[in-house]
Amino acid sequence: MLQPIFLTPVFKERIWGGTLLKQEFGYNIPSDKTGECWAISAHPNGSSIVANGEFIGKSLAELWKEQPQLFGNPSSDVFPLLTKILDANMDLSVQVHPDDSYANSHENGELGKTECWYILDCKKDAEMILGHHAKTREELEKCIEDGAWDDLLRKVKIKPGDFFYVPSGTIHALCEGTLVLETQQSSDTTYRVYDYDRRDEAGNLRELHLEKAIDVTTVPHQDPDVCPKVTIKDQAVVTTFVETEFFSVHKWDIHGQASFSSDDRYLLVSIIEGTGRLTYQGERYSFEKGVHLLIPVGFNDFNIEGQCQLIVSHP
Repeated sequence: MLQPIFLTPVFKERIWGGTLLKQEFGYNIPSDKTGECWAISAHPNGSSIVANGEFIGKSLAELWKEQPQLFGNPSSDVFPLLTKILDANMDLSVQVHPDDSYANSHENGELGKTECWYILDCKKDAEMILGHHAKTREELEKCIEDGAWDDLLRKVKIKPGDFFYVPSGTIHALCEGTLVLETQQSSDTTYRVYDYDRRDEAGNLRELHLEKAIDVTTVPHQDPDVCPKVTIKDQAVVTTFVETEFFSVHKWDIHGQASFSSDDRYLLVSIIEGTGRLTYQGERYSFEKGVHLLIPVGFNDFNIEGQCQLIVSHP
């Protein structure tokens, strides 16, 4: 019988990380510089592990290869998505990601990286860097060469509950005091543009990737057209943030009970608030804030009840 597949995350220490992943979600983090929870991942640099059922102990990467029917028998060898939670205790480096074509030819066949952010929490009057003001690539190069960051970088105000779609080619950076759930293509390729002259533990300046960054940056910056849609489903408010060629991302805000189906697609589910219970074919599965799971293809007519918020994505 099909079951929801609960997953154990992988944690990554980062120079800009902190302790919010432990404080907010109760995770057993490796240090007080933990910046990333790779919650649903089959990437070679860190794959989630199945925590229940007949596949317990297997990695999501192994499951993708060995049990393709759970995912609708996909043609690709690569699990396409990666769900993270990021604790930006300090400013992240100003960065940009390549698209599929550039990454494939320059990064040994890696996927490109289009991503999106749901702001779980942030400090008052928080900002992030999203885009730039250069009108031409020559102007972009000159601003980078001169270190004219105040002239170049575009800052936007953020608040909890905001959603941002960040296509490949977008210069961006999360700033200090931000907790974010990120849905992205399964890629670990980042081109740093500026890192505030920070040094690593060995005292070395962190590597920049200026030539590649200038190559892939969209000039002039283009804001994507994102128009969230809200529908009511039983006792749930369903917000569809974005539907693109890479992924669709939704929020299920449940106050009571609602019925759903995965039909011909698998779902990546992260509980970001509250507690609840999933019921499928008479079996009940409890969950709480900080739990992540995958719902296989064909998982039809399941119920979720409780007081909870879920971020749900699929290719």
